[in-house]
Amino acid sequence: MNREKARIFKDKRGVSLVVATVILVAVTIVAAVAVTYWMGGIAVLYTRFEKLEISSAYAIWNAEGNNWTVTVILKNTGSADAIITGLLINGKPWDDAYFGGKILVPIGSLPASLIPTGQPASITFYIAKGGGFNPGVSVAIMLYSTSGQGYPRTITLD
Repeated sequence: MNREKARIFKDKRGVSLVVATVILVAVTIVAAVAVTYWMGGIAVLYTRFEKLEISSAYAIWNAEGNNWTVTVILKNTGSADAIITGLLINGKPWDDAYFGGKILVPIGSLPASLIPTGQPASITFYIAKGGGFNPGVSVAIMLYSTSGQGYPRTITLD
């Protein structure tokens, strides 16, 4: 009986070196592809970003109110919601005493204007005539978000 077992095991052959190498390489490639897809899925969770694109910004003169109505139209093309928290006019916060009340932002417009992913939005504010704001003057507008990104645009008061 022992001789029969010895003969059975002696006659058996293993996998050739070429076949073993091919199997090992195939398993390694499949494992590498699986890990790549897994890491790619994790990376998307941690690399969400906002990207606001200002499609237009313009000022319209309102003779009744003696001011310009400034409208900024934008869209969030990033992968995360954006929140606008600040507005700079010519490099200064819109509510800075330097402007002497010449700039009015309606309540609820700023701060914390939420712009969901893929959605368009518009922000409207008013600039009163005087204090350096006159027809033909260029005004630099900068919107800031919670992520610290700045989105500039220059308009001319008509």
